[in-house]
Amino acid sequence: MISSKKLYFILDQILQSIDEGVHVVDNKGKTILYNQAMAELEGMKLEEVIGESLLDVFPSLNDETSTLLKVLETQKPIVDQVQTYFNNHSKKITTINTTFPLYQEGEKIGAVEIAKDITKIKNLSDQVLTLQQQLIKPSPPYKSEIKRYTFENLIGKSHIFIEAVQLARRAANTSSSVLIYGETGTGKELFAQSIHYHSNRKKKPFLAENCAAFPESLLEGILFGTIKGGFTGAIDRPGIFEQANGGTILLDEINSMGLQLQGKLLRVLQEGYVRRIGGTKNIPIDVRIIATTNEDPLKAIKEYRLRKDLYFRLNVVNIQLPTLAERPEDIVLLTQNFINKYNERLDKDVWMVSEFMKERFELYSWPGNVRELENVVEGAMNMVQDEHILKQEHFPMYLTSEMKRNKGNIGAKQFAGLPLDSRQSLDEILNDIEMQMIIYAMSESKGNISQTARKLGIKRQTLQHKLKKHKRKEV
Repeated sequence: MISSKKLYFILDQILQSIDEGVHVVDNKGKTILYNQAMAELEGMKLEEVIGESLLDVFPSLNDETSTLLKVLETQKPIVDQVQTYFNNHSKKITTINTTFPLYQEGEKIGAVEIAKDITKIKNLSDQVLTLQQQLIKPSPPYKSEIKRYTFENLIGKSHIFIEAVQLARRAANTSSSVLIYGETGTGKELFAQSIHYHSNRKKKPFLAENCAAFPESLLEGILFGTIKGGFTGAIDRPGIFEQANGGTILLDEINSMGLQLQGKLLRVLQEGYVRRIGGTKNIPIDVRIIATTNEDPLKAIKEYRLRKDLYFRLNVVNIQLPTLAERPEDIVLLTQNFINKYNERLDKDVWMVSEFMKERFELYSWPGNVRELENVVEGAMNMVQDEHILKQEHFPMYLTSEMKRNKGNIGAKQFAGLPLDSRQSLDEILNDIEMQMIIYAMSESKGNISQTARKLGIKRQTLQHKLKKHKRKEV
């Protein structure tokens, strides 16, 4: 049987090897376990904390504000609570803590806290709120240096895209909630801004928040605001619902918001007022909500990541954006638009993209959608010198694939369209097929040489040699 001393040693070794901070105190609030991750998080040394009273080491805390001491008193767990405090070196720390009591044979013997450092994230959220407050100061009328997008910025002639634009134009004439579903890079925020700036709220603020950017506890404060004393380190500050009053809020990636916060958001939408964290006052608000999701919302509901009642509350107007692969007739039009944009920005004189690359663009599947197209055009524009045409050598090699990506593996069906010249030797035909497989693997790996080599089961140097050989052949 393992002795208590040896068991303690094993436990301490485990705690010192994990990334999360761990702090254990006894019933008197003295530290008995404290790992290196917590020491680094709090800017302390192990010997400064172990065996010492919690309040001596962290003088800014007290029986009410310390989550460890509060759990010792109430014997109730505290989950994912934001805490801002200072160590005895006056270093400011912001953490998300989960704290719970410890029992032995039914008797309380202490408390343990598991913490994650979110100091940088907290500072970022404070900056977001401060900047958003500054944005609305010039109102009325509302002015901002941030790029505004309107329906004139939505470029496309495909039937499926025009239908989405027409639906968005009709939505601009109402104040109902809108849910926009589209893959990453399809232009969801452009549609949201276009709706706002063509509505009767266009002179009021348009504020956007990415629900995936912050932990739920911080996001709640960003949305609804905080009251000084609401939690340790909290200050009096309005959330974006108050800041955007009369205007529009874009909640990007709503499917990434925690279910508990989704419930609070639903209540705000239904009741028309917010209550700041730690506050008791109900603050009336008048905002229009445009929410976006980068995955099928019905799938998110089925997987319990999106509340069904919130979905129905937001999905008054539903707009589904097509992928770029679903609107191939728009690719050349968009490409020319990006050429014009980066001609001005990069001081270039490019006229067009080559016919060869136009064909390749239509064959490629564009998993990153319009955003990926813009990125590759920008990259190509940086490669040209005095040329007026963007050619194959200006673009990543994976774009030259003659095959669209699909869900299957490389097989005979994908090579059915490979032109076979009866005048070619068998070696030449096999070389062509080999290059097609390389190009396909490159497209799957987004141009990453190492990943492509692993997919093909060959050495990296071998792949580089084959690529050089193919390039010499083209020249």
